[in-house]
Amino acid sequence: MGYQPERHDLLRLVVQAAREAADVIRDAAPRRGSIDWQSKGATDFVSEVDLAAEARILARLTAALPSATVLAEESAAHTAPERLVRGLALVIDPLDGTTNFLHGYPEYAVSIAVLEDGEPVAAVVYDVPGDECFTATAGGGSQLNGQPIRVSTITEPTRALIGTGFPFKDPADIPAYQAQMSRVMAQVSGVRRPGAASIDLASVAAGRFDAFWEHMLAPWDFAAGMLLVREAGGEATDLQGAHLRALGPSGVLAGNPVMRGWLANVLA
Repeated sequence: MGYQPERHDLLRLVVQAAREAADVIRDAAPRRGSIDWQSKGATDFVSEVDLAAEARILARLTAALPSATVLAEESAAHTAPERLVRGLALVIDPLDGTTNFLHGYPEYAVSIAVLEDGEPVAAVVYDVPGDECFTATAGGGSQLNGQPIRVSTITEPTRALIGTGFPFKDPADIPAYQAQMSRVMAQVSGVRRPGAASIDLASVAAGRFDAFWEHMLAPWDFAAGMLLVREAGGEATDLQGAHLRALGPSGVLAGNPVMRGWLANVLA
């Protein structure tokens, strides 16, 4: 397999790449009204800013890790899963929350995870408007701007704040989701949908959300966030409670151990 960098070195690399991508995004923000954006689907968009940020990330990381497999939303979205389970792999979302960014809604991030033999070992979620850098290494805990973070200790649903993501690609998913939402809303203190799954998972890791669920996410949406949650003492699984791997699309369920379990039962 060859030389494998230490995890703290991998983290340093992905944080540097995320910060450089964030600079691209910040520089573009004042000209939102003139930015060219295209439809990938009826409600799914890509902009020149996504592409420029991803190019900046790849220039930094592929030079440092030339043998790593790349799974990146805009330029390498169809990498075969079997390639991700051997050696190092980079799972990249250069601008999670593109629609938010294009509308000036301050909830978007750069998300990068490094997988080692298919499992995340280093991760960064950089909240660009908030200037918050969430990081984690396998076995090394999770941090926000260099300070340790932990999932919440709330175990009473009536006191819980739950994050979610609406189905937006396939209208056929909406009725089942609405039924779940009704059950959850009736039992918790609040439900929020900011619109960037990487930040939602970082919010679980930081104890801001007690749990989170979304029906279907791409691996670049959750690869970094799942490590943040786990290293902060939480759980991140698929919707059936099985081990979550960032090798393909999946439903995602995350939270502190008690609230993740409670939410799994309510959704079922």
